[in-house]
Formats: sequence, structure tokens, C-alpha cells
Amino acid sequence: MLLDEPLDFEKEDPLLPKARPAKRKKVIGLDDLLEDFFASGKDDLKAYGIESKHGSKGYNSDDEDKKVKEKEIKFRKFVEEYEEQSKELDAGDDVPQWGQRVFGCQKSPSVLTVTGVENCQLLKSFCANEHLGFDLNIEQGEGFLEGLLVDGWLLKLVLLHGSVEDSIASWALTKLLYSCNKKFRVAASDFWDSVLSLNEADKLSVDIGHFPSYSVLKSAILNYGYIFDNCTEVSTSESVIADDGPPQNIIEWLKITSACCKIRNVHSIFSSSEAEELLVIVISLFLDRQLEGLLLILGDCLSSLILYFNSSEWESSCLIVAQSISQRVTMDLNCLRIVDCITGTDYRSKFLRSQLALQFLKVSFGLKVANVEKILKSVMSINVKDKDCNFFSLYVYLVLMDNLLFSSDAFRDKHAIINSWRNYLRNCSTQIGCTDWRLYASKVRNKASYLLQGAVLRRSAGGASLPVQ
Repeated sequence: MLLDEPLDFEKEDPLLPKARPAKRKKVIGLDDLLEDFFASGKDDLKAYGIESKHGSKGYNSDDEDKKVKEKEIKFRKFVEEYEEQSKELDAGDDVPQWGQRVFGCQKSPSVLTVTGVENCQLLKSFCANEHLGFDLNIEQGEGFLEGLLVDGWLLKLVLLHGSVEDSIASWALTKLLYSCNKKFRVAASDFWDSVLSLNEADKLSVDIGHFPSYSVLKSAILNYGYIFDNCTEVSTSESVIADDGPPQNIIEWLKITSACCKIRNVHSIFSSSEAEELLVIVISLFLDRQLEGLLLILGDCLSSLILYFNSSEWESSCLIVAQSISQRVTMDLNCLRIVDCITGTDYRSKFLRSQLALQFLKVSFGLKVANVEKILKSVMSINVKDKDCNFFSLYVYLVLMDNLLFSSDAFRDKHAIINSWRNYLRNCSTQIGCTDWRLYASKVRNKASYLLQGAVLRRSAGGASLPVQ
């Protein structure tokens, strides 16, 4: 190795300089994008000024402000047009909600006194019994009876005596229907519920001669302000809330009506025509939004009235009730509410639901006779591709037709009618596009698909294979 030659480590490559860390890219947020967007106008103006710098005017700030204002005006017009189109597409507010005025101004009941109640034989025998250990003063009259009623002693005395005097029955019924004191009307309701209950032998627990009559119940509901018979004006929930509120005694009225119907086999309190009027009243109460919290009580009373009729009376009475309801309820969401409130699965409930739908459709199409074939043709004549198609009315028709055809078994063997209806449902579900933003168009499409699926399931459950056209 020569002394002049470089050493081994000197032949190695010089150390490379360390690479500088790459600069992190700046995160661009929405604010930066908006700033660049609004500044684009100024950049165009600057470019315009550079191009025309050899001209006489050059860059002018007035031109810049003018351009910005023009863009602002265009943007404002675009927003206004978009809002107008949105309002046209979203016209759901134009469709009134279900709800009909059932109760108007409530009347103040006149002073109702029952003469002779303080001198009834029941109280006299109770006072004469030395083993009870009570020192009673009959002269206290009604106040003493109210105490017995609230404490439950009046019912015990009646059960012990085995009968209810007419004066006591009438007095307790008056408390039930008209008392403003909640304790009195609840106690009176419990009293009458026990009096009208049946024992194991399907007989009344006590002898009673004074039953609640139709005239008394009808007079009470009219006193509550019931106006459904004379008024069909539809009102939203806001206007209903502005009234006096629901009647205080409506719960007790429903309970006593239901109790009277349940003893039909023992004692017939109402005639068929009177029961029909009561059934119309109870069905109309489902339209009052103030009574939504009483659906269980309303349903029990409705079921009791439906079962009150004899088998020979039911079909003719059901037709009368359906006709009466269809003439007083408008063809909108109210009629669907009426049909939906009939929730029973027994034959009578299904038949009533079908008859209500039939009468609503009959009134809507102006038919003198309820002909299912004509109604079906009228509904199927509605073309969903027509620009002037009223999808809201079609939605109502779809729900009513489905209840008419499938609530009862009357059309189970009508294969031609059922198949035609299925084909129309299939057309409604496929011919209405997803981008059709007309009022109720999407609801008609979805409802038709749902009803078509239900119709197919019913056909499969029926066991009979029907041809699908």
C-alpha cells in the first residue's frame, strides 16, 4: 500500500445531507372553500383588470362591487325559486288532520233533585237495626246518602237487602251522569256497575225496577254539548282544544251504557233503534281528539253495543248505522279514522267495518245503490300517470276498498273482483316513480305495495289457488 494512496475510509461516499421533512399540506375546511368561492368573482375581476391594463380605464373597484351585487341577486333569486318549489312539493299542510267537532258548548244542568230518597225503606231499616251500632239521623238527607255512597256502604246495604228502590236507583244515576264531584260520580259508577253485574247463574245480583233508559242517556249526552247529529264541520285539534274540554262525566256515561248492554239476555233495556242511535254516538266519539286517552273505554262500550243486537237484527241495524255515519263524516282522513276504530276480529265487527267502507264509497261516487262492481270500476278508472291525478282521494279509496273486500268473507269467492283489484294495486305500486313528489304520491305507492302483499298472503292462507292475471 502506497503512502500517497487514500485510505479505505476516505474512498467512501460522503455522507448525504439529511432530507428535509416534507411540508404538511394545509387542511382545507369548508370555510376556506366558501371563501375561495366568493373570492372567485374578485379573481375574475383582477384578471379582467390585468388584461385591460393598457386600456384607458384599467381596474375599477366600482365594477367589482357591481359584479358582486349581481351575483348576490342571482343567488337570492335561486334560493327564492327553490323555496317556492319546495312549498309546492310539500303540500301536506293543505290536508287537514283527522278530527271532527263532536262536543260544543256544554250546558249547565238544572238542579236535579230526587224527592223521597231520604225516606226510602232501605235507610229506615238500616236505622232500625240495633246491631249495626250506628246512630243515624235521617234528616241529614242527601248529604248522608252521599257519605254512604262514597264509603261503599250504600252498595253493601243494597246487597244485604237484595233489591234497589227506585228512588235510590234514580238518585245514584243522577249523581253518575251530572255530578261535578269526581268522588260522587266514580262511586255512583261503581255502584251501578255492581248492581248491573251478573252472578254465577247469569242473573242480576239484586232486584231492580228502575233501569237507565235511552231517553235519560240521550238527554245526558246532549247536555254535555253533543252536536254530531247537527254539525259536520271538520276542525283541527287546535280549534277543539279551545273549547270547554271533554265532558267530565263522559267516562261514567260510557261505562253505564256498556253495563246496560251486557245484560241483554236478562233484561232488554234498549230497543234495536235506540241501540243503533247509541252505536252511532259511540262511533262518532272516536273522531274527538280530546278523547284519545279513552280508547280502551270507548272500545269496550263499542264492543258491548255491537254484541247487544240479536243475530236477526244485526245486518239490518248495521246497514242503518253505516248509512247514518257516512252521511255525517267527510271523505277525508276522518272516514279512515272511523273504519280503523272498529278493531274487533269477530264476524260482527268485520261486517260493520266492511259496511262502513261500502257506504263511504257509495256517498263519494254519488251512487244511489251500493254496487261493488261499479265502485271498483270507478276506482280503477283513476290513472296514476295523469298529471291531474288526486293522490289523496286515491289513498282514501285504496284503504276503503281493501276494508270492503277483505274485512268480511262476502267477496272470498268473487275471484274476478279480487284479481282485478290485485292488478290495480300492482299498477299503483309500479307505475308511480320514486321521484314523483306530488302530494300523497309516495303514500299511494307504499300503501298499494302493502295492500298487495296482504292480498297475496290472504290468498295463500285461504288455500284456494286463484289465477293471477
